[in-house]
Amino acid sequence: MNKLQITPEIKVAELLDNFPELEDKLIEIAPPFKKLKNPVLRKTLAKVTTLRQASKVGGISLAELINTLRIEAGQNEIAVEESQTKKELKPNWVIEENIKITYDASLDLENGVHPVAKVSKEILTLTENEIYLLITPFLPGPLIDIVKEKGFSTFSENKSAAEVHTYITRN
Repeated sequence: MNKLQITPEIKVAELLDNFPELEDKLIEIAPPFKKLKNPVLRKTLAKVTTLRQASKVGGISLAELINTLRIEAGQNEIAVEESQTKKELKPNWVIEENIKITYDASLDLENGVHPVAKVSKEILTLTENEIYLLITPFLPGPLIDIVKEKGFSTFSENKSAAEVHTYITRN
């Protein structure tokens, strides 16, 4: 049987559908992935999150993630180009006093509710210089991509190992 080649652009769900035995390895190399045990999150977040995005969520280099999974699956290592990993400086538009809406999505995510619909709707109410603050237990990579496609700017910073603040504003 010709199995899927593990690359940075495949979705986590696709990886686990083809290689269910890699779930424990994924959790071992990046503990934030233990959230995949939640069946609702598995059906929602895993379907939209690429391994490239997952490496950021897990705080692991993309090359290490891909090649660890490839070796475990019996595939050869490959050269993986890392995206910019330098720490992004906080932009000057991130001003606490300008936060109009704060949404802590942690509980919703824990219950399997993906925040993309709520965030997509609420950011439309922002006016110039206003900020939407999204709080999540991990970097919400797919949601950030969606928001940027809608013409908004974002900045994310880790406040702790289990809390990421993502600031969103109109361009």
